[in-house]
Amino acid sequence: MASIALANLKGGCGKSTLALNIAAGLAQRGKVALIDVDPQGALAHWADWAATDISNLRVLSGLGKLHDAKTSFDHVVVDCPPSVDWNLTGKVLEAVEMVLLPVIPSPLDLWATSDAASAIDKARRSNPALKAWLVQNQAEERSALSGAMARVLGQQQLPLLNTAVGRRAAYRLALLEGKSVYQMGARGRIAVSEIESILKEVLVK
Repeated sequence: MASIALANLKGGCGKSTLALNIAAGLAQRGKVALIDVDPQGALAHWADWAATDISNLRVLSGLGKLHDAKTSFDHVVVDCPPSVDWNLTGKVLEAVEMVLLPVIPSPLDLWATSDAASAIDKARRSNPALKAWLVQNQAEERSALSGAMARVLGQQQLPLLNTAVGRRAAYRLALLEGKSVYQMGARGRIAVSEIESILKEVLVK
């Protein structure tokens, strides 16, 4: 079983979108609980509104669902609040196997990674096996800023995944259509390859 949290110190990094699509990717491999711990409840609202059910994927709300989900599902993905409020994010990090921290090409996001590393260190006091990676999100091909961010992120305390997630319309269109990129057919092909590449990296490490 894989239990993966998506966390960050600030909003706007595409955390919830990544959580949904990573959960959809894991749903190709078994039963998945996608747990929305973000007080804004974006994924829970999306699930209520979505026109299409994703096979093997169930969206649950609240931190209290995490323990039972770990015994009832093959995989668990948790969308954390856009902060390291220890009442929520800290408890999630103490209970999962791994955490991905999306970072968009922005100096503000880069500066927040040092605080994220401190939060990971704190969680490892009670969860020493916790694995953590930065993942560059909304990267733009042939963009000097994205390239510079990738180089700087590679020098941070937390390791950077080799896979960068592009700034693609497929991710936004899938949400608007009540789907994941896995249900987008040819329109989602490149996005699916990115999510699959992330899963291959983290599930074998």
